[in-house]
Amino acid sequence: MTPQELRAFCLSFNAAVEDFPFNPETSVFKVLGKMFALTNLGARPLTVNLKCDPEDAVRLRAEHEGLIVPGWHMNKRHWNTVPVTGDLPDRLVRELVEDSYDLVVAGLPRAQRLRLDRP
Repeated sequence: MTPQELRAFCLSFNAAVEDFPFNPETSVFKVLGKMFALTNLGARPLTVNLKCDPEDAVRLRAEHEGLIVPGWHMNKRHWNTVPVTGDLPDRLVRELVEDSYDLVVAGLPRAQRLRLDRP
């Protein structure tokens, strides 16, 4: 997955936006103001921080030891840093991005979640 493909995929979700609250290099992808992905699209190697259920986070780190690691500069219990280098299948990276988005949406107030479901 290229940086452009990662960016396009993150922005493909309903109400997803890209923001730069930290610096011009760090893309923060949000849904209704809540972050679900954080990356520097110009960095090599390319990685992305993704929100994750704590139990799944531990399991993924064990299954992909040395690749998926606790979220860099993030709450290590709820965030993983995932390589976007080809070491993991693109399909898995896409699933993890989608899971992160879904987890954030699930935590939104009901009224906001309902607004997302409208066409």
